[in-house]
Amino acid sequence: MAYIALYRKFRPSTFDEVKGQDAVVTTLRNQLRTGRIGHAYCFSGTRGTGKTSVAKLFAKAINCENPIDGNPCNECAMCKAINAGTSMNVVELDAASNNGVANIREIVDEVRYYPTEGKFKVYIIDEVHMLSTGAFNALLKTLEEPPSYVVFILATTEVHAIPITILSRCQRYDFRRIRIETIADRLLELCGREEIPTEEKAMRYIAKLGDGSMRDALSLLERCVSYHAGRELTYDRVLEVLGTVDVETFAQALRYLHEGRVTDVLGLLDKMTVAGRELSRFVVDLTWYIRNLILAQSGEDLSEALEVSGEQMKLLAHEAKVYTPEELMRYVTVLCELTNRLRYESQKRVMIEMSMIRLCRPQTDVNTDAVLERIRVLERDLEELRRTGVAAAPVEAEEEPEPVEELPQALPEELQAVIDNWDAIIRTLPQPLQMCVDNSRRSIGEAGQLLLVLRTEVDYLLLTTPGRKETLEEAIEKTIHRSVRVDAKLLKQGESVRKYVDIAEINKRLGKLKIEQEN
Repeated sequence: MAYIALYRKFRPSTFDEVKGQDAVVTTLRNQLRTGRIGHAYCFSGTRGTGKTSVAKLFAKAINCENPIDGNPCNECAMCKAINAGTSMNVVELDAASNNGVANIREIVDEVRYYPTEGKFKVYIIDEVHMLSTGAFNALLKTLEEPPSYVVFILATTEVHAIPITILSRCQRYDFRRIRIETIADRLLELCGREEIPTEEKAMRYIAKLGDGSMRDALSLLERCVSYHAGRELTYDRVLEVLGTVDVETFAQALRYLHEGRVTDVLGLLDKMTVAGRELSRFVVDLTWYIRNLILAQSGEDLSEALEVSGEQMKLLAHEAKVYTPEELMRYVTVLCELTNRLRYESQKRVMIEMSMIRLCRPQTDVNTDAVLERIRVLERDLEELRRTGVAAAPVEAEEEPEPVEELPQALPEELQAVIDNWDAIIRTLPQPLQMCVDNSRRSIGEAGQLLLVLRTEVDYLLLTTPGRKETLEEAIEKTIHRSVRVDAKLLKQGESVRKYVDIAEINKRLGKLKIEQEN
């Protein structure tokens, strides 16, 4: 027999097996018990919350020959036919691929005929919001006054996209995201039935990654089971398969941000990338971790809202004491902005790195939260000075500017081509790297290479991150069709940039000299 995916194999066969949608299930069962069946229903909610499963259950229950307390018996001929997908009384239409007027007119023509067996003909239209305007108009009249033996069930993840004229003719049921505890209990139950050895912590983590979707959680479980076939599914093995990040990593990353350790934060991101971790997911999970810290700071018993164990709640409360509420709120604000931008950004890693640097360096930010963070850092440094008894170093007199080096009268041919085509080169670079390179002083290295002198540590870290210089070198080679090696130099404190010759200035001087000679 062909293999059946877990989410299909364990699709609920009765309303009692539907998890996390008690309000919807109770209402529908009461209608079945009393015989007050509506002619049109709209099931809305996020993916994987049971909309299609409940629709099929409802279709089965209203046609069942021997219903039991509102549940289908799953033993009669009608139930077996619907379960096997061979019943002519239940018609499923995927509106994502069948969204034209002709598809709906076919349904309109069919509803004129009585069911060949059973009591009701049920039309389940999935992703109904994908129907065209003409298709909705074709459905409207039939949906308003269908024959007594026809029931329409419209399922959608985007209820706002359905015309109000359609919605007003339906009984609307909103399917909620399923709680982590509910999903975890279901996963443990199914693993027991499949004789898969599991660890409860692992199931909770998979349930969390499911993000309220039972189907997504089952798909993730299936991946983990396939990778670790025959072995116990532990928490560490789930992390290994799904490429996710442990809570300890979030705590470490937040410490680095709090202490302004830019190099360590970028190193942590690099390690996660090498290990195959998804950085976009890391940003989302870090945001939730900080959110939990903010709730833990309230001092109230919020273990249910946090959806963590009592032991984890104690750890969160202890860690939350390190940070101020204002600091954590600033982190959440920046990370939420980053999450929204990542949806449309091709250079995701660069954007994430820039945001991490922004969090480490409040002085680069100008909003109110950043100013408060700068004050906090100054107060912390002042308190440290008072505690250690170390006096602040006196302000040294400003040094005399270093003399400008004599500019050479010629440039290597490759560097000449780089300067001549500089604008074309930087236009091909990703935005943050483009700004960093363009703000540098272009000079000549000891070996005749292109030396970029950078004034800030942020620019230096950006350019020296693995792969960045190579990106610039490739852009140069594609533009001038010659290979040029690039090096980076960070100005030391008090060091003048004027000690490094400016090849752009050389190029300008040589150009003027050439014009004078021609005249």
